[in-house]
This record gives sequence, C-alpha cells and structure tokens, in this order.
Amino acid sequence: MASSSNQNFIFLLIFFLAVHKTSSSFGNYSSTEGVLLFSPKHVIIINKLVTLATLIVHCRNKGDDLGVISLQHLARFHFRFRVNLRKTTKYTCSFEWPGNTATFDIFRADRDDNPRSKYGVCSECIWSIYEPAPCRDRRDGGQPQCFPWAS
Repeated sequence: MASSSNQNFIFLLIFFLAVHKTSSSFGNYSSTEGVLLFSPKHVIIINKLVTLATLIVHCRNKGDDLGVISLQHLARFHFRFRVNLRKTTKYTCSFEWPGNTATFDIFRADRDDNPRSKYGVCSECIWSIYEPAPCRDRRDGGQPQCFPWAS
C-alpha cells in the first residue's frame, strides 16, 4: 500500500514540475499565467486624455454590469474577476468624452489570457485611454500596445 502511495506522489510531483516547466517556457512568463483555469485578473483603466477632459466609462460583460464611472484626468477605475472555464471571458467598455463616444473590449481571454497571443498574458491589465486609441501598458516599461477603437 505504501508503495502505491509513493508512486502516486512521484507521479503528481513529476506532473507538477512538467506543467511548471512548460508554462515557464512561454516567452516572458515565469509563472502559470494563462495556463491555470479561472486565473485571477485585475483590470485598471486610467484616463490619459490629452485634452484633460473627464472620461465616462461603462464596462460590462455577459453577466456583470460594473456601472457608469466618471474619471477625471489621470484618475483610475479598476475591477477584478476570474477567467471562466471556457476562456471566453470578455469585458466591453464604452468611453465618452466631449464630442466622442467609443467602445473597446478592455479584456478578452483570447487576447489577454492566452500564452500564444502576440500581446501576451496579463494578470494585471493596465489600460491608458487616449483619444486616438486605448493602450495596454507593459509591466516591463516597454512601448505600450495600442489598439484601434471598436467604434
């Protein structure tokens, strides 16, 4: 009986090490980000409108409406959630400032929680909102990744 328990322990240890090694080989990721089910996420939205205008933000997903938030210049709004089992989690936000309205998927699991995505996995997804585009800031201080507005 003890032999069987030891074999199970050794198998689980080898399996864990293999998963950890595989997840560490995904480029800049030194953890299991994007590999674990229900991975925790923290989205931060910062008003960086060059005009210094107030930014009105309304974010929601299929089952969660985060309400309407008013952000002064350089103010932040943040929320936390976990990616669903099917990795289809998506939060869409509408943004309004004087004379403009735009929408953007501020989090998409296929883009932001996928080790194979060209944009990389973010557990803390920091978005700077500018008039021409929303930009995801890089934790390493590199050039931000800017995306076109959806509308």
